[in-house]
Amino acid sequence: MPMKDAPVEFIDDPADPRLDDYRDLVRSDRRPDRPGGKGLVIAEGVSVVERMARSPYPMRSIMGVAERVEAAIASITVPADVPVYVVEPSTMDAAIGFHLNRGVLAIADRAPMPQFAELVAASRSLLVLEGVNDHENLGGLFRNAAAFGVDGVVIGPRCSDPLYRRAVRVSMGHVLKVPYVDAPQWPQALYEIEASGFAMFALTPYPPAVDLSHVGTDVDRVAVVVGAEGAGLSDAALAAVRRHARIPMADGVDSLNVATAAAIALNHFRRSVT
Repeated sequence: MPMKDAPVEFIDDPADPRLDDYRDLVRSDRRPDRPGGKGLVIAEGVSVVERMARSPYPMRSIMGVAERVEAAIASITVPADVPVYVVEPSTMDAAIGFHLNRGVLAIADRAPMPQFAELVAASRSLLVLEGVNDHENLGGLFRNAAAFGVDGVVIGPRCSDPLYRRAVRVSMGHVLKVPYVDAPQWPQALYEIEASGFAMFALTPYPPAVDLSHVGTDVDRVAVVVGAEGAGLSDAALAAVRRHARIPMADGVDSLNVATAAAIALNHFRRSVT
């Protein structure tokens, strides 16, 4: 869609109320899911804006410099009621509160998520997270989940908001594609997933974990459970998951980044569930 065909509005005042959704993002978007947060989903960069436009998340507007806006809307259909704001770089920087190299943003409202029981029933593969409070790790996990065909992500306690701006950016917008749910109770959710017919594997470097390469992939449904950097999975989670697997590493290296570890495990099981 050429920019001349989109509902473009040119804005040169960073205080223009049409830019209120984008204002002071560093402060206002710190925890959008908490009371006082705007609850909005923010996409940064051309490819992420394109994925947002194709996602279930209802877009509110697009804003950016002319070249990046034109690139973002070239292959998508912008609804007539979604305004496209074109600004100078200095106007964008002043409105959002920092310099954005990617040159284009889009904002959407949150989409309804499935219920826990619905997602579990409809899935053959799940990624289950506990305590992942680093936004970049969270974004990387969702990107990996999309890459390896995971049907859904279960968010356990002490995890960050998957729809925080940085997590959306690091996921390359794939967090907008992969369904996720908050675990209703923990660690009871783990028992419920296993009772639904999933072979569950907790990733941990500690005994009695089995070398992942020795774990069979002849399973109909699989769930991979991972914890936060450093702390790993809680004792309660490890007790709830009967199968423990480890990724062998060279001497002197005790762990991998959680997103990397999850990617290795998800790839290991991919053929059995896709």
